[in-house]
Amino acid sequence: MHPDLVALQRMAARPARRIVGLMSGTSMDGLDIALCRVEGSGRDVRVELERFGTWPFEADFLAKVRPILSVETVRLADVCAANGWIGRVHGQLVLDALRQWGVVPGEVDLIASHGQTVYHHPKESDLSDFDIDATLQIGDGDQIARTTGIITLSDFRQRQLAAGGQGAPLVAYGDALMFRSDAEARILLNLGGIANFTHLPRHGTAARSRSTDCGPGNTLLDAYVRKHFAPLAFDEDAALAREGSVSDALLSALMDDPFLQAAPPKTTGPERFNLDYLAAAQDRSGTTGLDHADILRSLVAFSARATSEAMLAMIGGSETPVVYVSGGGAHNPLLRSQIEEMSGLGPFRDMGELGLAGDAKEAVLFAVLANECLFFDPDRPPGLPDGLPHTSMGKICLPR
Repeated sequence: MHPDLVALQRMAARPARRIVGLMSGTSMDGLDIALCRVEGSGRDVRVELERFGTWPFEADFLAKVRPILSVETVRLADVCAANGWIGRVHGQLVLDALRQWGVVPGEVDLIASHGQTVYHHPKESDLSDFDIDATLQIGDGDQIARTTGIITLSDFRQRQLAAGGQGAPLVAYGDALMFRSDAEARILLNLGGIANFTHLPRHGTAARSRSTDCGPGNTLLDAYVRKHFAPLAFDEDAALAREGSVSDALLSALMDDPFLQAAPPKTTGPERFNLDYLAAAQDRSGTTGLDHADILRSLVAFSARATSEAMLAMIGGSETPVVYVSGGGAHNPLLRSQIEEMSGLGPFRDMGELGLAGDAKEAVLFAVLANECLFFDPDRPPGLPDGLPHTSMGKICLPR
């Protein structure tokens, strides 16, 4: 038998595994690397976050990768080459992190890599002539495995799509396994490039958990800042947006989109909500002359309203949940306070109150998904959110 398959058998027989979870979101702040100790599986899973850090991408990396993300016209040669190149870069960043933490690669059982999303295509989006839900993340898992010498699981979203899901938000699987409570109903709100959340009714009630994307979180804000305030990558502490005022006309035009009126669960990405979307909304609303600060303030209001309305639509008349927030947008005080105010669900709590730092959450949850792939039981669905297929996720890439 292949020695790496023997290694998989042996690690599955042990009570705990050390798994490195990797996450790079649409904002491309850097590669989140989480070293986790994972015991058990399913509802009995227990995770200890041993080490965590975000390794910033170098300017050369961003200059090459950003132009191929979520755009209509891109050279296929660039996408093809970037797939392998990003895998090597991510693998080397893992080695750098382990070296800094004093961990030998041979002491790590698995790497769980989300990859870098290039395009996300729900078939309802009408962005393609192909009638299929599809998504593409690059950062070849085989390159990561070969670079690090560690068995790597990648392409988590593709299996979920093949099983009838929409490929996002996948964090809902880990949310349901790790964070449902007997004491309170919860919303776990992730303010990444795209905002999404998982609604977890109190454990023991008849209600099932559910998850959905809401619309833009930081993606429009960050893209606007990069275009007009370079070299800034984002509006730190909303300092720029605070100088402006909300344009009701622009906000109304931004909210006029079929996705925002669609019932959850639903999924989207920067393919829909991008600077072209903003420009079209400005044309329709006659707001092309707005100054930068007013546009940024209006974009904050847009993200806040879309997120608030999605949360309120999801919970309906059920028990009022406690909201725990994570993601880059959790550090934007204006966006956070606007969602609190518009939803009436504040004050929000930090994800860290549940024992997991918000910035590390997504990387950790992909480590959990890798663990679930090893221990998948097709006959025992572990109380997953409505609409999510019960399937294993992650392609196994062997280093040898």
